[in-house]
Amino acid sequence: MPLTRQQLFSALADLGIQTETIDHPAVFTVAESDKVEIPLPGAHTKNLFLKDDKGALFLVIAKAETRVDLKGLSKKLGAGRFSFGRPELLMETLGVSPGSVTAFAVINDTENRVKIVVDEALMAGTSMNCHPLENTATTNIARDDLLRFIRATGHEPCVMELTAS
Repeated sequence: MPLTRQQLFSALADLGIQTETIDHPAVFTVAESDKVEIPLPGAHTKNLFLKDDKGALFLVIAKAETRVDLKGLSKKLGAGRFSFGRPELLMETLGVSPGSVTAFAVINDTENRVKIVVDEALMAGTSMNCHPLENTATTNIARDDLLRFIRATGHEPCVMELTAS
């Protein structure tokens, strides 16, 4: 069973990670979230759940404004051609539905099937905003705490440039 928002917050507290969360109407895209006032500092994120033609899975955590070059990214990662992962596969591996994809979902990938790729531009800031496993809230977390959280789930984030060079 995927963890709930409260279980996520408990796991963060167990790691000594402080966050701030704001509830808001459900948003399914970055464009929709731009229309909702979320009074939190830091960069907003967009998240892409990808599968390559070899079957490898990736969660790309990017700054909302970053234009992700999927073709270039697949080459940099030595991956096959990317497509977006099916909703059923997303739920099976990360325990969230489309519109709720988030860096925090790695907590549900207990089999370590998903590789984590983080936008270098996102790492330039001191904090970022992510959905807490549901798209009806946004949680602010410090950059270094997010990386520590991801590592605590057994994943090693790969930080790289995501735009075409």
